[in-house]
Amino acid sequence: MQVNVTFRHIESTEALKAHAREKVEHIQRYLDHASDAHVVLYVENLDHHADITLKAGPYLLRGRARSEDMYASIDAAADKIEKQLKKHKEKLKNHKAPAAPVEPVAISHEVFDAEKHPSDRIVKSVSFQAKPMSLDEAVMQLDLLDSHFFVFQSAKDRTINVVYRRDDGNLGLIKAQAS
Repeated sequence: MQVNVTFRHIESTEALKAHAREKVEHIQRYLDHASDAHVVLYVENLDHHADITLKAGPYLLRGRARSEDMYASIDAAADKIEKQLKKHKEKLKNHKAPAAPVEPVAISHEVFDAEKHPSDRIVKSVSFQAKPMSLDEAVMQLDLLDSHFFVFQSAKDRTINVVYRRDDGNLGLIKAQAS
């Protein structure tokens, strides 16, 4: 598995690289198909941040942590991924692929700035492939990414859906239908 370590606003040291690689290698023992990992280490104000993103087959795993010590941040981010994997290990093993091969759909996500004119409001744009999956798989992916929302293509009816975490802690589902 390839592990890329990126430093932002902090001096690159071999000791931090080795510690990050060691933690990612430790996580890898829980995965069957880990292909690559990206670790971003940075300092913001006085906090040391560690973001670990791990690609494992069709899944992305993400752990983020911050503390006053970079080593503690790396440990905490790796622990978050490890806890997620332990929690979902049975679901990953029991997952059955759809019977017919299904092509993912391209999705574009844009962030707008309400202060600007309509044509100048886009401040960020992201494109990705919405992979066909069941609602249970999408909820699992939402938890694994530790995200607020997840866009996916329904394996059942091929519609684009969004599963999201509500402010009250529950989950919501948005189903897109053609007009």
